[in-house]
Amino acid sequence: MNLISEHAWYFLLLCPLAGLLYAWLLYNREKKRDTFTKPVLYFLTALRFVSVLIITLLLLNLFLKRTINETEKPLILFAHDNSASIIATADSQFIKKDFTNLLEKVKSEVGEKYAVKSLLFGNKVTTGEQPDYNDKETDLSQLLSEIDNNYANQNIGALIITSDGIINRGSGNFDLANRFKFPVYTVALGDTTLTKDLTIKKINHNQVVYLGNKFPVEVITQAFKLNSKASTVSIFKDGAKKAELPLKINSDNFIQTLSFVLEAEKPGVQKYKVVVNSLPEENNKSNNSMDFVVDVIDTREKILLLSSAPHPDIAAIKESLESTQTYEVETSSAFDFNKPLKPYSLVILHNISTNNRSLMNELNTNNQPYLIIQAAINENLPGLKINSSYNKQNETEALLNKNFTLFNLSDELKNFIKDFPAVNTPFGNYITSPGANSLLFQKIGVVETENPLILFNDNSGRKTGIMAFDGLWRWKLRDFAEHKNHNLFNELISKTVQYLAVKADKSFFRLITKKIISENENIEFNAEVYNQSYQLVTEPEVNVIITDSAGKQFTYTMSKTSNAYYLNSGLFPTGEYKYKATVKVNNQVFSQSGSITVKAIVAEKTITVANHQLLHQLATSTGGKLFHKNETEKLKQELLNNETIKPITYSQKQLSDLIDLKWIFFLIIGLLTLEWFLRKRSGTI
Repeated sequence: MNLISEHAWYFLLLCPLAGLLYAWLLYNREKKRDTFTKPVLYFLTALRFVSVLIITLLLLNLFLKRTINETEKPLILFAHDNSASIIATADSQFIKKDFTNLLEKVKSEVGEKYAVKSLLFGNKVTTGEQPDYNDKETDLSQLLSEIDNNYANQNIGALIITSDGIINRGSGNFDLANRFKFPVYTVALGDTTLTKDLTIKKINHNQVVYLGNKFPVEVITQAFKLNSKASTVSIFKDGAKKAELPLKINSDNFIQTLSFVLEAEKPGVQKYKVVVNSLPEENNKSNNSMDFVVDVIDTREKILLLSSAPHPDIAAIKESLESTQTYEVETSSAFDFNKPLKPYSLVILHNISTNNRSLMNELNTNNQPYLIIQAAINENLPGLKINSSYNKQNETEALLNKNFTLFNLSDELKNFIKDFPAVNTPFGNYITSPGANSLLFQKIGVVETENPLILFNDNSGRKTGIMAFDGLWRWKLRDFAEHKNHNLFNELISKTVQYLAVKADKSFFRLITKKIISENENIEFNAEVYNQSYQLVTEPEVNVIITDSAGKQFTYTMSKTSNAYYLNSGLFPTGEYKYKATVKVNNQVFSQSGSITVKAIVAEKTITVANHQLLHQLATSTGGKLFHKNETEKLKQELLNNETIKPITYSQKQLSDLIDLKWIFFLIIGLLTLEWFLRKRSGTI
């Protein structure tokens, strides 16, 4: 403990001098009067000296420097698998009762030496003691991530994971555990015995398909100890068989992917059932079927590509748009096209002059968006004017506009733009309108300009775009040369077209929710309400009614946020639900309705064979050990005798103002009071 002053050290010498001077001047006069006896006089002088000394020291703004030591106990984290597979084996009663009691005993005895905290993990990580084994999936990587994020600054002594090692959700990457500065101990639950079983392991399919299209479905089957057996895999819809393939098992540890092609026959959310015919030898037949659902959309955006002449850009754009299955693309020569333009969501004009009055008049009359490729000089372009007296071109590279905000590009595409090959742009003076937004600028040689390469303009809700160059196809070839695919080129084209083609929603009530969710997801709604001036309002109440297949209704009122509405209606059992949301604005009622499909999760039923090898690898890679479910006593001894699990003492320097110490105030009051009492007694006051 030290005293620190803001002033020089010699100021401290003035404090006792001030005290001596003050006491001497006061009591030297009393000495001459012989008012006090010498002992009393000396005592009073000492009291006044000490009082003045303390007061002058406080005036120097002294600080008291102290070192405070705090000891933090090691924290032992117990994470228990709360998924359904834990109690899907024959020892479920042992797990629920005996093992739970044994584990609680370990926590209690370890807690006498260390701090203990319990976690549950499955679909998500929660804090809790008592598992209910209702989680439909197991995500171990999320557990490791949660511990790394929430306990990184604490003195963790060890992590104990009790699980069967059946992981069916998450990244499956446990490298994060290798960065932990504490050991991970695992307690192996479940049964590793391979029994005769034929199962559907996974189904791969499109989430969204378009009406009338054919879509692929991959069914991954797995079989144990059923060599030389045969079965069939069938796909049903509404009880009718849509496809079937034979399955021949040729090993005791068998896995095979069967490919089906189905046709989207009806719009809306469609439910399919995959069934693998069970065999008499199987012990577990609950995993012989699995459902999946797809959302069949009955409309696609129609895109028209008009060109003045054949060009490789046309093929590049057409192939890119058709690869997404979101657009119906039609190409035609501008000279041969004689159909109305109104049915098309976007018209792409390739090397077509805007001086074509009949074409531009129809687009303007319909208020249709359009995209111009190969802009020409001295033409009436939307949001751009290129003035030039020379019919020349520059070789130009692409430069990303970092302030572009109309839509987002992936980081991979942003980084790849600088590698796009040079294209040809018109030579001239570029003048852009104040409301225009450039996605890409022109870089000519080493000179970075603000001349637009790709430009967007929005005039009273009517969107237009300009690609002011020739050679778009080169970017597609470079993408394939670098990445062996066209993903980045397709992203650029699809996001450009999506921005231009999407129609602005002018409704006064907008409701957003998912059509298909899993049974472990909450049904959530987001809503926006507008007044007649299209300003967001939150005064009216938004009511939502969810109706299940039996006709039972659940009524909710959406919560209000700063400028919108939100509802979390919680978890619902698997099945089909209809919803209707209503709001009343200025005596006018608006409504939105639709359907939601809650699909079942069967991951915990698909594979029931415990994976103790994974638990062993996780433990040994971090310096821990694997224990079996009947070795809880060994686990306790390992934790209590582990010398690496130690408390940490933190030393903290603390400065406190001396004047803030209350006892000093009372000391001064006491000294002055005692002096006053003695003077009063002697009659000098």
